[in-house]
Amino acid sequence: MESKKNRNKETIIDKLKIPRELIMDTPRIIVTSDREIVIENYKGIVAFEKKEMKINTSVGIIKVQGGNFEILYIGGDTITISGEFKAIIYEGYSI
Repeated sequence: MESKKNRNKETIIDKLKIPRELIMDTPRIIVTSDREIVIENYKGIVAFEKKEMKINTSVGIIKVQGGNFEILYIGGDTITISGEFKAIIYEGYSI
């Protein structure tokens, strides 16, 4: 069930044409070919392994599969990762 607060935010976003991720704190993922990924509004790194990374966001876990991962930048709520990416999987919430 959607809360009144979220409905009000959605109305503001629609009327003012503001990017949704700014108001709703949802992740924004920018993929540049298969070599670089920028994730904005992330909450933390859950796993950093040889062939898989898991990034926590307000809407759940984002799993990145591939290899040769390197964190190029971490600042505020933004992380930039390089590597050889094979898949980006939205896992949703995990407990």
